[in-house]
This record gives sequence, C-alpha cells and structure tokens, in this order.
Amino acid sequence: MRKKPATVRIARWSATHPWSAIGLWAVFVAACLVLGGAAGTNAISDEESGVRESGRAGKIVHSGDFPEKAEENVLITAEDGGKLDPAAGREAAADVVERMKALDEVEDVGDPVPAPDGEALLVPVTMKGDTENADRRVQPLLDAGASVQDAHEGVRVDEVGTGSTAKGLSETLGEDFKKAELISLPLTLLILLVVFGAIIAAGVPVVLALSCVGAAVGLSTLASHVLPETSAVGNVILLMGMAVGVDYSLFYLKREREERRAGKSHVDAIEVAAETSGHTVVVSGTTVIVAMAGLYLAHEATFASLATGSIIVVAVAVLASLTVLPALLAKLGRWVDKPKVPFLWRLTMRSGESRVWPALLRPALSKPFITLVVSVGALLLLAVPALDMKLKQPGSDDLSRDIAVVRAMDRLTAHFPSKGTVHQVAVRAPADRADDVKTALNGLLERTAKDELFAHDSTPTIEASEDGRVHTVDVGTPFQPKSDGARESLDVLREWVPHAMADVPGAESAVGGKVAQGVDFTAHLEERMPWVVGFVLLLTFVTMVLIFRSIAVALSAILLNLLSAAAAFGVLVAVFQNTWAEGLLDFHSSGAVVSWLPLFLFVVLFGLSMDYHVFVVSRIREAALAGAPTRTAVREGITRSAGVVTSAAIVMVGVFAIFGTLSMVEFKQLGVGLAAAILLDAVIIRIYVLPALMTALGKGNWWPGRVSRPGVPTSLPDQTEPASRNAEEQPQYARFAAEQQYGQPSAPQAPPQPYQQGGYRHDGHQRPGQYHDEAPRPGSYQQ
Repeated sequence: MRKKPATVRIARWSATHPWSAIGLWAVFVAACLVLGGAAGTNAISDEESGVRESGRAGKIVHSGDFPEKAEENVLITAEDGGKLDPAAGREAAADVVERMKALDEVEDVGDPVPAPDGEALLVPVTMKGDTENADRRVQPLLDAGASVQDAHEGVRVDEVGTGSTAKGLSETLGEDFKKAELISLPLTLLILLVVFGAIIAAGVPVVLALSCVGAAVGLSTLASHVLPETSAVGNVILLMGMAVGVDYSLFYLKREREERRAGKSHVDAIEVAAETSGHTVVVSGTTVIVAMAGLYLAHEATFASLATGSIIVVAVAVLASLTVLPALLAKLGRWVDKPKVPFLWRLTMRSGESRVWPALLRPALSKPFITLVVSVGALLLLAVPALDMKLKQPGSDDLSRDIAVVRAMDRLTAHFPSKGTVHQVAVRAPADRADDVKTALNGLLERTAKDELFAHDSTPTIEASEDGRVHTVDVGTPFQPKSDGARESLDVLREWVPHAMADVPGAESAVGGKVAQGVDFTAHLEERMPWVVGFVLLLTFVTMVLIFRSIAVALSAILLNLLSAAAAFGVLVAVFQNTWAEGLLDFHSSGAVVSWLPLFLFVVLFGLSMDYHVFVVSRIREAALAGAPTRTAVREGITRSAGVVTSAAIVMVGVFAIFGTLSMVEFKQLGVGLAAAILLDAVIIRIYVLPALMTALGKGNWWPGRVSRPGVPTSLPDQTEPASRNAEEQPQYARFAAEQQYGQPSAPQAPPQPYQQGGYRHDGHQRPGQYHDEAPRPGSYQQ
C-alpha cells in the first residue's frame, strides 16, 4: 500500500487526537503573542528606509548623531480667517509662551515670530524627551493651546509638530481601522452564514483566521529583530490573514462537508478533504509565499518588511488548516452544522446540480473561441488606462481635509511656507574643513534667497554635529510636496549643491527630505520592478509545472493572472488619477497612483489569484483523471468548485472594499485595487476566460503530459447539457486502477477495483453517470 501524503497523515493524527492538536495550537498562538510582546518591535529607521541620493542624505545626517528634539509650532491666526488684530495676537502669543513654559513636558519656548503677510504669529516650542513617543506626551501642550483660545476672543490657536501631528493622524487612522474591523468581521460572518447555513460552521473560519493573525503578529515582531519592521505590517497581516485564513478554512470545510454528505465518517471525510483541499491549500499557500518573496528583490526595507509579514501570516494560515482545523472538525462532529439557520440551511443543502453555473458556462463551453476573444478583449479594454499610470509618493496633500491637524498644517504652511515642504541638504567632510563647509553652504543659501522656487519667510539655520564633520540645513519651498514646483526646486538644489561643495576637499553631499524621498523611491521601484515581476513569474511557472506537470497549465495560469492584474491596474488608474470618483470615495485626486502600490498589489494579486486558479484547475484535473473529456471536465470542475470560489471571492471583495472607505489615499487605492482584481478574477476569468481557454486547448491543457494512461479510451460524452437518453443507453467507459497517477506510463491492469479520487467513484458495477453519493444521473460522467 502506498504511503499516504503528509497532509493526510497530519490530518488523521489531528482528527484522532483533537484535544492534543487544539491544545498545541493554543500554546503556539499564546507563545507567539507573549514572545513577540516581550521582544518588542524593531522599527525601520530613516537611514534604513532611504534609497538613492535621499538615502545617502539620511545616512550622512545619522552619522552626525544630532540630538533629536520634538518640535511643536503654535500658530495664532484670526478666528474668522481674516486679518489678525496685532494687539490681540501679541496678547495671545504672550499667554502661549507663559503657559508652555510652565509645563513639565516643555524644554524651551522661543519668541513669537510674525508671518511675512502680517496675518499670523508663530510660537516655536521644543519638547523634552525623544521623538518616538512625543505623541503620547503632547496632550498637555494641546490643552494649553485650547485654554489660550478660550481665553482670547477672536483668535484661533493651532498646534502642528512632531507630537501633535502624529497624534492627530494616528487617532484618525486608529478610528478608521477600528471601523474597518467592526464592519469586516460581521460582514465575513454574514457571508459565511449564507455559505454554510449554520452558525458554528460560519464561525470556525473566522476564529481560525483571527488566531492566525494573532500568531503572525507575534512572529513578525520577533522577525523585526532580523529585518526591521514598518508600521504598516500589522495592517497587511490583518488584511492577508483574514483573506487567506478564511479562504483556506472555507476550502477545507466545504470539501469535508461534501464527503460527509456522501456517507463517509468524520475521520474519512477529513482524510479526503486533507488529500484534496488540504493539498490545494499547501499549493496555494506556496504560490502566495513565492509571490510575496519577490518583494525582497526590491532591495528596499519597507518592502522586505511587508514581504516578511505576509509570508509569515500565509504560512501560519496553511499550518492552521492542516493541523488544528481537522481537529476542530473532528471534535465538533455533527455540531459543526448547528445551530441551523432555517432558510439558509435548506438553501446550502439543496441536492442536485445547480442550474445557474451550467447556464453561465454555456457560452464558454459551446463557443470557446468567440467567448475567449470577447472576454479577453473586455479585460484588455479595462487595462488600457494603466498605460497612462503615473506614480508618486503620498504626502500631506493626499490627506483628508476632514482631519483637524491637516487643516492646521494648511494654515501653517500658508503663512510660513518654510514649515511645509522642506529639502534637507546634508554635507559630510573632515572636521578641519568645517569652516569651508559653512562658507559653501552660506553661498548656497544666498542663491536660494534670490530664487522664487524657495521660501523666503525665514532664514535657514546651518546645524553642525559636535565633532564638526556633518552639517545640515533645511531649505523650504512654497509648493506642495507633489507639485511640479517642488520637484523643480529639488532638481535645482541637487544641481547647485555639488557646485557649492566642489572647492571643499573630501566633502560628501546629498539632498534629502520628503520630496526627494518620494522622487528617489519612485525611480528605485521603476528600476527594480522588472526584477521582481520576472522573479514572481519564473517561480510561479516552476511551481505550477511541478504541481500539475503541465507547461500549458503553468503558462495559462500566468497569462490569466497577468490579464486580471492589468485590468485591476486599469481600474485603479481610471478611479484615482481622475476626479469623477472623488465624491464617491471621499478623496482628492493627485493625478497619480501611490508609487509603492503597483509592485505590492501585483505580488498580492498574483498570489491570491493563484489560490482560486489552483483550486479550480485541481477540480478540473480530478475530473480529467477520472476519464472525462475536456469539455465535461471543465464543466464539472468549475461547477463543483463554483460555490467555494464564489464564497471566498465575496469574502475577499467585502474585506478589501472596506479599506476603500479609510481616510488615507494609499489604503483607499489598495482596497479598491484588490477588490476590483478579485471581482474581475472570480467573474470574468473563472466564468468565461478560463473555461473557454481550457475547452479550446482540449488535450493540449496537459501538454507535455496527459491525464490518462496510454491505450485507455477516455471518450466520454462531450456535452454541456445533461443528455436526454437513459444511462443504460450510453456507452460503457474504461476502468481505472486506484493507483493511477497523472503522467505515469502504463502499468499492468489489476482486477477491477473501486476507484476513488476527489469524491468520485468507479467500481465497474455502476452505470455511467452514477456518483457514489447520488442516484444515477443521465449525461454525467463516471469515475
């Protein structure tokens, strides 16, 4: 007897030792959370996240070991937005200085600075302590500012700075994500209730997915001490964990229920589910991990962090599906279908073949070439806007103006442009050349003072490190970060700085800042993208060839996923580079897509789409292995997997669409892009393109192998509708040995034995069209 696959052996042990498996999983999740919490997060520093010239500037500044101070700017303007009364402004400013100096959190308060337009006063405040937790210590300063405003009629007091800005944005984003979580969990449960018709069955995938997210968060925290972590990792883990965790549980649970309805015991049903859906979960998880690993080739710390978090949560979800899920199903037994939701239960337990899916598939199966041309043409039409894709880094001008601190930032930069968009010039030279460096920088500042590309509301200050080796100066520009003016000022400054430093021997200079970081990051990604995409395509191709032993299946999988990704990019560009959807999605179009999104979106979409592709093609291959002709195998494979794939797609689209409601434009674009891609993939690709392509290819689908042994006839009725004649009138078909494997050479025929694969059976005594779990059906094929 051949050795059973590892997925089956693991599932059987878990099913026969359920408490041990459940207990080990609980210990694993708890250990991940405890160890992760104890280790703490090692966050990415500015010097680690930079690339190109702005990255060099960050490293130069870091080498100077400058003390980091949390700076706050208290802005005093007229309450009605008009001209500020000078006397009222001076009185309010004096009150601000007095109140701020009395606070324990404040280290220094500067003198009030009038705006060049005479309509505002600025009070600079320096906080004690480091910048990392300034947002948790800034509240007393905000309270003092509010008290000043209450005490002085006719003035408005705003505060913008290291702590106040971080606090204002984090509170808004925190509320966003809480809202997303509160909506996504009930929505997922509701969808799963419709799928299973029973409360416990609907709850199992959600509980399992949440445990995977918890374990992955702890593990990613530990991993951050090897690869530093970005703050967005937690959000990505939640997004990916809920998506794949629910999907994998859904695949497994639906197959186990299908086998149990066929008359198998719980343990036997779990074994079959492990051998089929469990194998698919492993394959799907592997393809997602392979796709996400491509992000390491971006050679950028943020992408490496996102890749690590995604890989960890997918690996944990696969592990949970193979170990604790069989244990839960075995322990719950029949209780997994309790309590039943009356109408939904009857709906999910309907017997007989669905009428909807054969009708939807009829065009692809009856006229595959026409359907292929039309459906591919529609996707290519959707992809056309992607040809005009423009990439930019998100900035303050992308933030919602509903956020109070963002409106305060607008008022601050309107009166003091140098506090808004700032370029940082960094120079490193031998200490004995410090005077030469200062002279050169002063000459540079004289040039900027005469140019309208730069702000003139204040005189830039040159900062020097204690050892005299590093000098920095911030040069403001009156333009928004993503404007053409800001980019032009950067280009001019990067041209002037090397000339200014040309007479300083051994000087190393660079220009950084937010604008420079965005420009350099975008250029870096455009350079690295072909390497990442090529890596993902190559490894996915190799993985699919090894799984299905078919070059044709591997190539078609890659082409179809590229097609759906291109269409999703087209939708993304059409929505966010234009203004027609601004009111609908509550955003301000910057005329560009966030620069990090296409690369990240590509690998995520490629991985998640391969989930569905592997699952559907596996069911088609099961039917083909059993002797069905291509058209019938495609029809049966897609029809039998349609419920699971559709349910999983609805869950994903629902969860991703919620991200489109968040305040930050990058999350809106991520949510809309993912939701659109999954919807297109589940509807157009799975219903029209895939069946039409496989039907058109026929036996070529399995090239260079084949799905039956040489010399064994496989000419079953090739039809898209059930035949009208009785089963007794149809021809008899070949028998297959239980040991038959795809692509293996012919072996001596054994006596007829029951053939069992993927929930079908053939024992030589059934009439054609009779499944082992159903009454004879005319026109159905026999395994």
